[in-house]
Amino acid sequence: MSEVFEGYERQYCEVSASLFRKCTTASALDGEKKKQKLSEIQSGVEEAESLIRKMDLEARSLQPSVKAGLLAKLREYKSDLNNLKSELKRISAPNARQATREELLESGLADTLAASTDQRGRLMMTTERLNQSNDKIKESRRTILETEELGVSILQDLHQQRQSLLHAHTTLHGVDDNVGKSKKILAAMSKRMDRNKWIIGGIIAALCGAGIEVAPAGAARAAEDDVSGMGMEVGAARAA
Repeated sequence: MSEVFEGYERQYCEVSASLFRKCTTASALDGEKKKQKLSEIQSGVEEAESLIRKMDLEARSLQPSVKAGLLAKLREYKSDLNNLKSELKRISAPNARQATREELLESGLADTLAASTDQRGRLMMTTERLNQSNDKIKESRRTILETEELGVSILQDLHQQRQSLLHAHTTLHGVDDNVGKSKKILAAMSKRMDRNKWIIGGIIAALCGAGIEVAPAGAARAAEDDVSGMGMEVGAARAA
């Protein structure tokens, strides 16, 4: 069903129910109060007629499968409005109370009023169903908003986790760079120690060949000083 038609239908049901209540009240009034109440009813009738015209235009603009059902419902509303106009005419006439009694006796208006009451009941039920539908729509919208807020919260959490992972990756990359530098320094130290061993061995061999006694302690101290110097280089590289 068209949402526009439902909106007009809900307004008409509310206006119609209010007009029937005002007619009941006006029939018991006299003088200026009655005139004032009848003026209010007349304005309400004009509003109801406008809503029926709008419903008719909206129904005729829809697809045939939907239009047929809406036009059938609209015929009931038009019949209800005609009954309302008859009631307004009756209570507006002079000596309305006496005329009412005569009309009930002559034309059996009691049956018409009973039918109007039944239609009013159906209108009230329709209004209640429309209100329930509106409540369901509001509840669905509230659920959608809550779901959207939850989705935004989850996306924010995922973004924070991603930032943490990127920071950890950067830290690990820096550690890998430091480990690579340390390996290079240790390899250089190892090569230098091997070279020093060969140099010391060559010097000792040369001295032995020349018949000179070498002090092992002095040579060992020189090697230790060289290794200590390379250890300081490693410490400086790690600090950097």
